[in-house]
Amino acid sequence: MEVVLKKMGNSTALILPPTVLRNLGLTAGHALTLETTSDRRIVLTPKRKYTLAEMIAQCDLSAPAPADMAAWDSMKPEGGEVW
Repeated sequence: MEVVLKKMGNSTALILPPTVLRNLGLTAGHALTLETTSDRRIVLTPKRKYTLAEMIAQCDLSAPAPADMAAWDSMKPEGGEVW
C-alpha cells in the first residue's frame, strides 16, 4: 500500500487509511512511538497503556522511600489540604 506525506501547516503528516487503523486497533489520538533505522525505515509502535494494577505489580513495595520524601511526611499542612 502506498501512502503520501501531506503538508499540514508547518508540519508534514502521514494519513493512515481506515483499514490500517482498524486492523491495528488504533484510533485518532492514539499515542505511538516513532523510530528510524539505519536503512531509512520508519517504525511506528503503539504505546502500551498500563492499568493501575499492572503498574503497582511492577513496584517493589519493600523498597525504602526516597530520602526527599521524608521531608514531605514531616511537613504540616499549609492550606486547605485534607490531613
